Amino acid sequence: MSGHLIGAFLEMLSAERGAAANTIAAYRRDLTDYAGFVAGRGQSLLDCPRDTLLAYLDALHATGLAATSSARRLSAIRQFHKFLCADGLRPDDPTRIVASPKARRPLPKVLSVAEVDRLLARAEAEAATPATPAREQAARRLYVLLEMLYATGLRVSELVSLRRAAVLRDAAFLTVTGKGNKDRIVPMNDRARDAVRAWAAALPPGSVWLFPATGETGYLARQVFARDLKALAARAGISAQRVAPHVLRHAFASHLLANGADLRVVQMLLGHADISTTQIYTHVLDERLRALVENHHPLATG
Repeated sequence: MSGHLIGAFLEMLSAERGAAANTIAAYRRDLTDYAGFVAGRGQSLLDCPRDTLLAYLDALHATGLAATSSARRLSAIRQFHKFLCADGLRPDDPTRIVASPKARRPLPKVLSVAEVDRLLARAEAEAATPATPAREQAARRLYVLLEMLYATGLRVSELVSLRRAAVLRDAAFLTVTGKGNKDRIVPMNDRARDAVRAWAAALPPGSVWLFPATGETGYLARQVFARDLKALAARAGISAQRVAPHVLRHAFASHLLANGADLRVVQMLLGHADISTTQIYTHVLDERLRALVENHHPLATG
């Protein structure tokens, strides 16, 4: 019964809201876990009271789950119960007056311009180094991915799933389908344009994807990109713990703002629906300025 209800809700998210596959998968995991907890108390999703939801949140806290993760799960559960009420499947919403767990929003990890330069230089050098055909292909692919990611600030899922047709004729712009199936045009700098043009020209004729692979989707898995990027960071002398594809997206936004870019422009380039999401990068700059003053002002105390 619970599986049927969750399935109907996820179908609505996909059909009516255009939710991405990764979002659907995350909602499925969260709601399945919640449904298991409810069933363990001898209740169903159609009759569980508010106390059960509170007990579930307490159980998550007891496992050490971060407040942000608990809040994300509550958001999924809240939307699910609103769906049940809207469809007349239950008369009440047990989430109506449940407060969301609060936590200070962490600042995103950001690499310096010098560190990004080191990554790009290392990737470019390895792409130009003779090796076996498979190694040469992987090195060239990683270099193109890295150039494009830092030049455009794409989400990693958007980047690896780019179709070859997304690169316009002059390769100076990309057509990207982001969250909610919303399209946006993203410019590329000369370095990224040259790299992607050379890469696309070497693809097999008829290739649909810009980064084809033999997996089920037909394109490179984001986990493979993340693994290769961490290995590259280690070879470049940068801690692999500090580097991931989304960190390059953060660097793209932070470096643009640090050089005077308008916040609304950065919002558009990143594909953020709400500018408050983009504003987190202004906090990164505020933190850097504060540290700069504290470390270098002649009257600062040590």
